[in-house]
Amino acid sequence: MDEKEKVKQDIYEWTAKYAEKKGLQLNADSEMLDLVIEGLANNKIKYGKNYCPCRIISEDDKENRKIICPCIYHLDEIEKDGSCHCELFFK
Repeated sequence: MDEKEKVKQDIYEWTAKYAEKKGLQLNADSEMLDLVIEGLANNKIKYGKNYCPCRIISEDDKENRKIICPCIYHLDEIEKDGSCHCELFFK
């Protein structure tokens, strides 16, 4: 298993545990789930953080902390829309 696959596996396991703990579900569409996990893995490898792949990373570290998965917006988005913006977590 190469580094990226290991990072993806770690992120998947973490997100699955987080979803279970919060009473959420991961995206049931395995292709979409893999796409989001891949984006998270790419950001982890490139920036050292699990930045949401659907958010824009800025030069402002304080603002960027808000978009580390699970971002500060995800629970409100799930409540309002049924899923977070990235469509990783669902109600």
